[in-house]
Amino acid sequence: MEFKLREWRMEDAESAARYANNPKIALNLRDAFPSPYSLQNAEFYIKSCLSADKNTNLSLAIDVNNEAVGSIGVFVKDDVYSKSAELGYWLGEPFWGMGIMSGAVCQITRTAFSRFDIARIFAEPFARNNGSRKVLENAGFRLEGILKNSVYKNGELGDSCVYALLRPERDEEFLSELGDAER
Repeated sequence: MEFKLREWRMEDAESAARYANNPKIALNLRDAFPSPYSLQNAEFYIKSCLSADKNTNLSLAIDVNNEAVGSIGVFVKDDVYSKSAELGYWLGEPFWGMGIMSGAVCQITRTAFSRFDIARIFAEPFARNNGSRKVLENAGFRLEGILKNSVYKNGELGDSCVYALLRPERDEEFLSELGDAER
């Protein structure tokens, strides 16, 4: 299915709220992601994306047929982590399993590496979230480790994973694997 990444618009609030208001999505995200997810939550989120510092934040809507159906962002860290950026995303359930998120991750990581002076992009999916783990692996991310009992969600203690993608020109092995995959 075709999609594009684009800047958020305030008129996206209704569709963002409709797709984000799903307990299956919230189950695999940090508690900062509200559940239920209201129109007001969507408006607040879109405003925060539009006003974010573009030198350290890249937050985009995932658009299918001119409708915002998900979100993806890369956020540069600070202090001793200033050469790292965190990737976060969600996608409306009707669009799961179509390759959209793997494609979106590939697109945004290329953009982030060209825009920011970073050496790596990382993501921290819950270990039980096999769909998100597969998305990252499909986009070339490597599992760096599993953090035991590192997350507490809905009264349950669970593991999380650390996946990372290094800046391609600094990762010859990645470049050779990518070259093989794109042939």
